[in-house]
Amino acid sequence: QVPLVESGGGLVQAGGSLRLSCEASRTIFNIKAMGWFRQAPGKQREQVAEITTDGRTDYADSVKGRFTISRDNALGTITLQMFSLKPEDTGVYFCATNPFGLGYGAPGSSWGQGTQVTVSS
Repeated sequence: QVPLVESGGGLVQAGGSLRLSCEASRTIFNIKAMGWFRQAPGKQREQVAEITTDGRTDYADSVKGRFTISRDNALGTITLQMFSLKPEDTGVYFCATNPFGLGYGAPGSSWGQGTQVTVSS
């Protein structure tokens, strides 16, 4: 496991942008995949985006074309650039690791504490 710290959340108007960062305490070359999740009030946590160690990305349909995930293995960071934000993007955003490809939440995986994103209409 590796400690993760998210930052960059805040309050933004609809149509605005935010950039979230997730910092690990070490390099992340050997972490197979890392992802961003969000949880809105009263809803289940959902995966928003994922990036593998070789740079392959995947996005939830609801954010395709608006969000971009990136990764710096040497610095141990992943970011989520969010454009054209909508009120339904509101929630607590978490980063997580899937170090062995066994799934987020599997033994050895890590989660951050989350950062709040609020999009006003």
